[in-house]
Amino acid sequence: MGHLNANPVLDAAEDKTMILNMGPQHPSTHGVLRLLLEIDGETIVRMMPDIGFLHTGIEKTCEAKFYQQIVPLTDRIDYLCPMVNNLCYVMAVEKLLGLEIPPRAQWMRVMLAELQRISSHLVWLGTHAMDIGAMSVFLYCFREREDLLRIYEMVSGQRMMTSYFRIGGLALDPPLGFFEKVKKFLDRFPEKVDEYENLLTGNRIFIDRLKDVAKITGEDALAIGLTGPSLRASGVDFDIRRDMPYCGYENFKFKVPVRQDGDVWARYVCRVEELRQSREIAKQALEGMPSGPTKADAPKIVLPDREKMKTQMEALIYHFKIVTEGFAVPAGEVYHAIESPRGEMGYYIVSDGTAKPLRVHMRSPSYANLQALPQMCEGRLIADVVAAIGSIDIVLGEIDR
Repeated sequence: MGHLNANPVLDAAEDKTMILNMGPQHPSTHGVLRLLLEIDGETIVRMMPDIGFLHTGIEKTCEAKFYQQIVPLTDRIDYLCPMVNNLCYVMAVEKLLGLEIPPRAQWMRVMLAELQRISSHLVWLGTHAMDIGAMSVFLYCFREREDLLRIYEMVSGQRMMTSYFRIGGLALDPPLGFFEKVKKFLDRFPEKVDEYENLLTGNRIFIDRLKDVAKITGEDALAIGLTGPSLRASGVDFDIRRDMPYCGYENFKFKVPVRQDGDVWARYVCRVEELRQSREIAKQALEGMPSGPTKADAPKIVLPDREKMKTQMEALIYHFKIVTEGFAVPAGEVYHAIESPRGEMGYYIVSDGTAKPLRVHMRSPSYANLQALPQMCEGRLIADVVAAIGSIDIVLGEIDR
């Protein structure tokens, strides 16, 4: 019997099983993930995920940065939904500071976070379908994602690493024409989701590859620590946006998709329905967008709007002081969690009263969700591993942080 270790040595004459390396360069592992598979023919006997190939040390780096300087680092944790990571971090710091965020900034945050959820789910759907063998869906999904990237670029100047949410509000008020562009996207998006479903949801080959594959019960999902769509697909009706509302989510009406089967198909159906629900939330935020400031009234923390500055030189001096000296955060500790596209994203921050955090720890959903993979795959065929990995929608950047 072969052993799951870093350098397995097998005697082919005596052993009935074989150790197979899947990754870390395999395209269907969705990043630099190595899976050690002990196989008996095509059947997986045991599995061990091996992570750490993308390690960045971002958590430790945060301790050497001013609080405001950490925002760009959070973009790189989960690079498919950077604004959601921005939001979780800045809200944690705002809790320590006791800042009150203006309604306009809150609704902008909700709208952009839901657009980011759509963008992330589009990458998941396109790559997951391509893993199964459906090439066209990938091209369709990236067509809509390109529209969203242009929206992010319009509001923040960057397509992916936006750093648009800041401690105390937003970096800038949205530019002219921004809301019109968002409305155009939201108006035509439902018919695009219909296109995806016309290609996949009734496709017999796609259904056969996903139905009753990589099943996990709600009880096991909770025990392992699954969150997000992967948990709700196993029958556990929990969504932080609805059950522990933040950022004004209690003002929005939306449904939380839940399925009972706990297989790859259930996780697919949940995420596709989330595309529609996120569009509804973003539309409500757009139509009910309040007027007013986009930054908190906190002069020592947030750079005031230019019209409040007497001269351009005063604005430059003020900005330089915040950037070079930072701002002190009251001593204490805080944990804040939000619903990211992959599940519960949480930031635990410890402040010692200085301008730099003593400790920053990220509770990333992909890291927890990856624990479920062996239970999903053991006893299944090698081909089912590809479907299972895609169904939990991992991002290695937030695993190897």
